[in-house]
Amino acid sequence: MRLVVDLNRCQGYAQCAFLAPDVFAMHGEESLLYDPQADESRRDEVARAVAACPVQAIFMEGLDGTPAPPSGGDL
Repeated sequence: MRLVVDLNRCQGYAQCAFLAPDVFAMHGEESLLYDPQADESRRDEVARAVAACPVQAIFMEGLDGTPAPPSGGDL
């Protein structure tokens, strides 16, 4: 599974880190760290984290049958 987070859109609400702490973590109060190649066994908790993001900054490959957008500044 591939994840992309738009870090320009992310506001640090940390809902993702609360719902999928093995994949997402807050570094300080506003910086998000995440595993872009999260293990497939975490798919359900990551899908909940994607859905819970209040600013819709997280994209997960295959969540809606579509690939995640390319990483980098292409978002």
